[in-house]
Amino acid sequence: MIKQYYVYILANKRNGTIYIGVTNNLKRRVGEHKEDIIEDFTKKYRIHNLVYFESYNDIKDALTREKRLKKWNREWKIKLIEEMNPDWCDLYNDLF
Repeated sequence: MIKQYYVYILANKRNGTIYIGVTNNLKRRVGEHKEDIIEDFTKKYRIHNLVYFESYNDIKDALTREKRLKKWNREWKIKLIEEMNPDWCDLYNDLF
């Protein structure tokens, strides 16, 4: 069975605060953010909307991509989100 890994971006609103993470279970991890289960940055700033994600078969590739995205300037991150999701819709409910 091929394992999937996801690099994802959450936002609290359009052009608002964003968070970049990596997980092997996108539904569970975004659900945890939405329910504020974990005491972290996303809970503090109410970052709950899944606005972008990518999938990988290799965890090393996913972790490398996450680290690169975190180093990008804000303008590049916004452009990336808007290429996939121009309206910054919460993709979570459509996926699951």
